[in-house]
Amino acid sequence: MPFMDRRPKSIGRILPILRMLSLYFRAEVNGLERIPAGPALLVGNHSGGMGSPDFVFVERFFPRFGASAPLFVLGHRLFTNAPLLGRFLRRFGIVFATARNAARILRDGGKVLIYPGADLDSLRPSSDRKKIHLGGRTGFIRVALDAGVPIVPVVTAGSHETFFVAVQGIRLAKLLRLERLFRIHTFPVIFCLPWILVVGPFSLIPYWPLPAKVTVQVGDPILLDEANISEDFQEEYRRVHSEI
Repeated sequence: MPFMDRRPKSIGRILPILRMLSLYFRAEVNGLERIPAGPALLVGNHSGGMGSPDFVFVERFFPRFGASAPLFVLGHRLFTNAPLLGRFLRRFGIVFATARNAARILRDGGKVLIYPGADLDSLRPSSDRKKIHLGGRTGFIRVALDAGVPIVPVVTAGSHETFFVAVQGIRLAKLLRLERLFRIHTFPVIFCLPWILVVGPFSLIPYWPLPAKVTVQVGDPILLDEANISEDFQEEYRRVHSEI
């Protein structure tokens, strides 16, 4: 099982590196005390593409809760299922983003950090850099409901200032059937360092992010009332989206 590959010692070793990178972004993380002790579904917005500094959250999470704290991050299969890269990522608790994996982790008492918006959020146009795009996906509501755990908003601001997305390319991605082939929904045009111009699949290449200030705010846990849940989860989705 991918969960067995997680190595707290590896997490402990990489934290000093993440701490130095956090200084580059003048990172500020608030509200960690709001995270409950037991299992929980942490739902965040995703910004900054392949140079995203969203890692500043975990850099502050583990010193507070310990490297052995069972926090797992759900990631795209292009990375988590790659033979060598996937094995490396699993050492740090990054596993394939499926409802089944999330349910298993929560059932075992762990915490799961997910980014429902995926590339629709992380590669949104820079003109939308202050907006949240969760992609209209409600699967995380069902996961939290079935596991009986709270949803904890984890909101990041500033990450999308580290590069410039001129065009998101959703229509082109549909024409190229990228969603069916790779579960990718965008074909962006990006300006970043050191490559200057990056187009389409080359957006998977890491870039050097600009030194924007990154702030993370953890919100109050959202408890779902199964007795009053909406049939299509839209009301609950809007509540989480609004909270973020």
